[in-house]
Amino acid sequence: MKIILFDGVCNFCNFWVKFAGKRDSKKQLRFTPMQSDKGQVLLNEYHIQTKDLSTVILIDEDKVCLQSDAALRICKYLDGGWKFFYVLHFIPQSIRNFIYTWIAKNRYRWFGKSEVCMLPNEELKGRFL
Repeated sequence: MKIILFDGVCNFCNFWVKFAGKRDSKKQLRFTPMQSDKGQVLLNEYHIQTKDLSTVILIDEDKVCLQSDAALRICKYLDGGWKFFYVLHFIPQSIRNFIYTWIAKNRYRWFGKSEVCMLPNEELKGRFL
């Protein structure tokens, strides 16, 4: 199973969850906010330490990926040309994560923040844990 843990109150993160859900026609990806009970259980189960919610996390068949590694690996499961973004994995991780961190630090300012975690739409409802 491929599980994406994300910041459920981040508008940018919520947009990308909906985006990925629409482009995963094989329905391989599952989603859960880090703030949810299930998200907290998974963070503990996989010994993932998060001092804040500034990274997307992909649990892919028991392999944990963070930051740009997670974002690029998610692209592998999307339809169309999106899977070709995985080739960016060959850029050194320090460079990729520098850019990722810059976006993560500014996401609330640029895209806003909700008071509560996202509720999945009908299309995604069955794919939320």
